[in-house]
Amino acid sequence: MNQQSDQPEPLHPKTLIVPGRPLSSGVAFEWLRAGWSDFRNAIRVSLVYGFCVFLVCAFVGWLAWKLGGFVLLISALSGFVFIAPMLAFGLYSVSRQLCEGRTPDLQQTLRAIRRPLGNAMVYALVLLIVFLLWARAGMMVQVFFPMGGRPDWEHILTFLLIGSAVGSLFASISFAASVFSLPMLANRDVDVITAVVSSINAVLRNKPAMFVWALLICALTLIGFLTAGLGLIIIIPWLAYATWHGYRAALDVSEWPTLPRDGGNAS
Repeated sequence: MNQQSDQPEPLHPKTLIVPGRPLSSGVAFEWLRAGWSDFRNAIRVSLVYGFCVFLVCAFVGWLAWKLGGFVLLISALSGFVFIAPMLAFGLYSVSRQLCEGRTPDLQQTLRAIRRPLGNAMVYALVLLIVFLLWARAGMMVQVFFPMGGRPDWEHILTFLLIGSAVGSLFASISFAASVFSLPMLANRDVDVITAVVSSINAVLRNKPAMFVWALLICALTLIGFLTAGLGLIIIIPWLAYATWHGYRAALDVSEWPTLPRDGGNAS
């Protein structure tokens, strides 16, 4: 009778959590500098992609205004933090191509995201649920702090302050889960759970550095909104490239295999 081995197959890699590295509190400014360098080296792809993001944001803003007026528009704008990481998902391939010494183009960038698209869609579904919960929370805030058809600035400020306090919890969870997980999903053969847990672990171990990075993201995103969304054409690619460099600095992913470039052999 043939005997089969009772020994389990070795797991690779050995741990569910990707090892993290310590980060200095001001490291986020280095990420921005590296991200800006990537933007300049891939300016055509960056502007085309950024313009597409602008069109998506403009359509969502118009739809929110038509369906729910001021309240839904504010909720949609504040909920941008939940969907922005997914909007930038394709841009992580651009930084990877530059790191490999290649010249990025839009066709290569779109091909590169096909392999991790399944994991990305799973994560997008989770983010969509979080976003819908936040939108519902924003509507509930209006129930307790109602505004008329033409609210004055006092009511608007109260709504924004209360809504921001409620949304900060959702935003913190979303930020910790996505800041490093999405670049990892775009680059390594890893499952969603490992990527998310590793991202949260890296954030919790580097709170000062990640607090600065979160503030910079909020400040630059606000500038994008204050320019009627046009600033996002530049800001979204810039932040995506900076996030890529942050992921490489924060996580040691050497044990996880690299995804093939364009469906071929891994690099």
